[in-house]
Amino acid sequence: MKRQIIDIISAYETIIIHRHVRPDPDAYGSAIGLKEILQENYPDKQIFAIGEHDETLTFLAQPDTVRDEQFKGALVIVTDTANTDRIDDQRYKSGAFLIKIDHHPNDDAYGDLTWVNTEASSTSEMIYELFEEGKLSANWQMSDAAARLLFAGIVGDTGRFMFQSTSQKTFDTAGDLIKYDFNRTELFNGMYEVERNLLNLQGHIYQQFVIDENGAAYVKLPLAVLREYGVTASETSLLVGSLGNVKGIQAWIFFIEEEDQIRVRLRSKGPIINELAKEYGGGGHPLASGASVYTWDAADEVISKLIKICQ
Repeated sequence: MKRQIIDIISAYETIIIHRHVRPDPDAYGSAIGLKEILQENYPDKQIFAIGEHDETLTFLAQPDTVRDEQFKGALVIVTDTANTDRIDDQRYKSGAFLIKIDHHPNDDAYGDLTWVNTEASSTSEMIYELFEEGKLSANWQMSDAAARLLFAGIVGDTGRFMFQSTSQKTFDTAGDLIKYDFNRTELFNGMYEVERNLLNLQGHIYQQFVIDENGAAYVKLPLAVLREYGVTASETSLLVGSLGNVKGIQAWIFFIEEEDQIRVRLRSKGPIINELAKEYGGGGHPLASGASVYTWDAADEVISKLIKICQ
C-alpha cells in the first residue's frame, strides 16, 4: 500500500493535501508534514496543504490557498479524516485521483485508494511510516520542518505519550524525529502554554463539572460562559483532557455551544464511547470521539447514554 501511494505521488505534477475541519496538531502535522516531505523530494511539483486556518495552530504552520482550476488533473490526498463530511474544503472531489490516509475506524471508506491503520497512534505516525518506505524505495529525505510537524502531531494525538494508542512504534518514531534540528521546548510551549483567560475557564470547569457514582461526568459550556471568559469554542479543545486528572472519572463529555450547534467532545479512560458519538453524526476513536447536537435537551440525552455506558 505504501509503495503504491509513493508510485502514485511520483506520477502527478500537482498534489493537494486536505485534512479535517477544526484541526488539531495531528491534522496539521500529517497534512503539512506530508507537504514538507514531498516538497523536499519533488521540488519541481506543485504541492499544497489547504484548509481553513486555526489561529491557535499558527505556531505550527499555516495552510496554503489554491484556485479551483488547480484541482484539474491533481492528486488529492486527505489525511486524518474519517468521513467526507469532516473534510475541510469540499473541493477534494475535484481532483483526478483521491487517496485517504487515516488512523480512525474506516466507517466511510472514501477515495480511489484508502490506507487506514487504526493501530497507529496518529496519522502523523503513518506519514513517517510512508517516509520510511519512500526512503528505501525512492531515496526520500526528511526536512527539519517536516520532522517538527510530524513530532507535534504524534505528541498531540497521544496526549504527550500518555494515551493507550502509544506503542513501541510510536516511541521509535518519536526517537527518530528528535534527531532532526528543531526546538522541542519552543514546540511544547506552543502546544501547551495557555492564556490566563483559558486558565480561568479551566477553573470554572473544575467547579462546575458533574460526576455520578459510576464515573460518568460532563460539563456544559454555553456561549454566555465562553463570552464571559473571552474564550472561543476552538480554544476549549485545549481543556477537554483536563477532567482526565480527576480521580474516579471513567468517561466525560464537554458540551461547547457554538452559534449553530453544540459541539460534543467525548473522552474515556476505558468505556468505549465512539459508538455513542456515531449516534449523533460523529465518530472517532474508542476513547476519544466527537459529535454535534443542536439542543440542550439532546445534550441531556447524550449524558443519559453515557451514564448507561459507564454503568
